[in-house]
Amino acid sequence: MIDKIESLPPVSEMMRESGLEPKKQFGQNFLFDLNLTGRIARSVPNIENSTVIEIGPGPGGLTRALLQAGARRVIAIEKDKTTEPILSRIVAASNGCLDVIYDDALRVDMAKIAGGAFSICANLPYNVGTELLTGWLIDVAHGAPIESLTLMFQREVAQRIVAHTGDEHYGRLSVLTSVVSDAKILFGVPSTAFVPRPRVESAVVQIIPNQNKIKNIGNISNIEKLTARLFGNRRKMIRGIMRDMDWRVFGLSGTERAEELSPEKFLEIAKKLVA
Repeated sequence: MIDKIESLPPVSEMMRESGLEPKKQFGQNFLFDLNLTGRIARSVPNIENSTVIEIGPGPGGLTRALLQAGARRVIAIEKDKTTEPILSRIVAASNGCLDVIYDDALRVDMAKIAGGAFSICANLPYNVGTELLTGWLIDVAHGAPIESLTLMFQREVAQRIVAHTGDEHYGRLSVLTSVVSDAKILFGVPSTAFVPRPRVESAVVQIIPNQNKIKNIGNISNIEKLTARLFGNRRKMIRGIMRDMDWRVFGLSGTERAEELSPEKFLEIAKKLVA
């Protein structure tokens, strides 16, 4: 199978042949650099024994890298059906290891299509990346069998995902990520690696669900609502946002701002609010 994938024409040539162009409405920025796509694919933990779901494969550069890295099965979810002439050729060369679903990833039940545990690997479209990640974190908290997420974001979003209490980029996404998983930035990706070239730099983030954290989380929707409320008014002191709260119960004065509260503190507050 790997020989068949490697014998395919370069991605750029297949795009020219099919007349495929990146579409702004889908937030498409295609990655052609084989060294980078290979590095991303090889970063997926235990890829040889994994079902990997890829979001927005476009012309299939990362898709091919995942197959070449030995993924047991790849399921690519693509909203743009004009990519079909290219992706169908990769499917034909994959010896049954690749399935492509033409749908909106925001609507797809990934656990259902995977039929069991799976990993996610994607160069996420800039316009829906944060929304997708938030949904996956909530799914993880509800027991979705996601083993790992290896994802490319704008660098600023990547920094928000891994930020710690008090950091410049610390916010709602930092908290939601931290209470269900362990996350780190693997490496940066320059804007020159993409077609068309975006105005921002990117970075690849790896998120590994942490079952010990998940057991302790309680109701993720309460944490989601609490972080949305407090970070939605991040310049205000928390006592000015939730005026009827006795913050001393949580060891706080109420003069703190959201960015000063650790993920553990958000978790503590959310649990007691429910109780």
